[in-house]
Amino acid sequence: VLGAMLVAGAARGLGRLAAEVAVVLTERGLGGRSPDLDERLRQWRRDHGPRAGAARQLAARWARLAGAGAEEALPADAAAQVLALAFPDRVAKRRGGGWLMANGRAVSVDAGEALATSPWVVVGDAAGAAGATRLLLGAALEEASLAGLGLAIAATPVFAFDPASGAVVAESVRRLGAITLARAPDPRPDPLAVTMALLAGVREHSLALLHWGEASAGLRARVAFVRGAGFGDFADLSDAALLTGLDDWLAPLLVGKRRLDAVGDAALAEALGTLVGWADMRRLDTLAPRQFETPAGSHHAIDYAAEGGPAVDVRVQALFGLAAHPMLAEGRVPLTLRLTSPAGRPIQVTKDLPRFWAGSWADVRKDLRGRYPKHPWPEDPAAAPPTLRAKPRGQAG
Repeated sequence: VLGAMLVAGAARGLGRLAAEVAVVLTERGLGGRSPDLDERLRQWRRDHGPRAGAARQLAARWARLAGAGAEEALPADAAAQVLALAFPDRVAKRRGGGWLMANGRAVSVDAGEALATSPWVVVGDAAGAAGATRLLLGAALEEASLAGLGLAIAATPVFAFDPASGAVVAESVRRLGAITLARAPDPRPDPLAVTMALLAGVREHSLALLHWGEASAGLRARVAFVRGAGFGDFADLSDAALLTGLDDWLAPLLVGKRRLDAVGDAALAEALGTLVGWADMRRLDTLAPRQFETPAGSHHAIDYAAEGGPAVDVRVQALFGLAAHPMLAEGRVPLTLRLTSPAGRPIQVTKDLPRFWAGSWADVRKDLRGRYPKHPWPEDPAAAPPTLRAKPRGQAG
């Protein structure tokens, strides 16, 4: 390593300095105990003792072997540049109370040392376990010198999913090993990578991040109902099944998009419908219709996610003339009727309309005739004509 540093240093006009740095690294204690390489070099150059003199002769011999020429004005961080030629993985950036090296290790130095405030250093020697490594010898490096050292600086695309916005943040990050040098938005990110990041976000944070609407959520509820009613041959649209198959049904919807909310309710419903299949979608309309049609001709959306089973809100007068309770799933499940007054206020919930007509209807009729005298309240609603209107003027009932 030191030999390569000598050769590379000589090629950059830093051969003599590289030789001196090599001697300080090999001769422990030469120039004192300061962790600052520049201070060590200054102390050594002022030392006229025999050990210091012998070390200077060794440095001169190494410089000649490396082909070092004359050195003129050196940059202020020349010693650090030389160290970086030997230990590029030990270039370190300030982080917290110490530095993070390109190799991923952290080092620190006592706060009173001259190097302690340097934004960048190159570590020549260190000791200690991970998390408590002390810098024993290093030099301050100017950030502007990084580009000229031939370091392995790479620009890497980074994709981060933000669950709050449901969007992917795409950046181009310049790194020196474990050190982040700069980051900037990527105006043209790889579409496939963005799609993969969106899918990963859904896998990690759940399907609830998608913008389910009446069509898509309603389809899932209807399919869940018929499966629970004994029609297990229908496609499984549960959370677990959909998460397992994200690549098949959701990935195509995300191509070219950077946000989950760019996929709307209709697109989700269409994708789920493809999973169900054309034939089973037709079966579904029979087993679990979207709406309930009353004898009066009105249509009401069925809530398949309701507690206690599918339910519908409907004015009681619209059900006059209905003697059999409406059923779903080929007669296996009764539709819960949430009966309302002409004003839309709840009056009764039933899964057995004939029993209601024959039982508590009399009390309901008695109570509501006084409140809504303009509407019909027949004694035998099962035989009465359905209506959505008030009774004609002067008609009893």
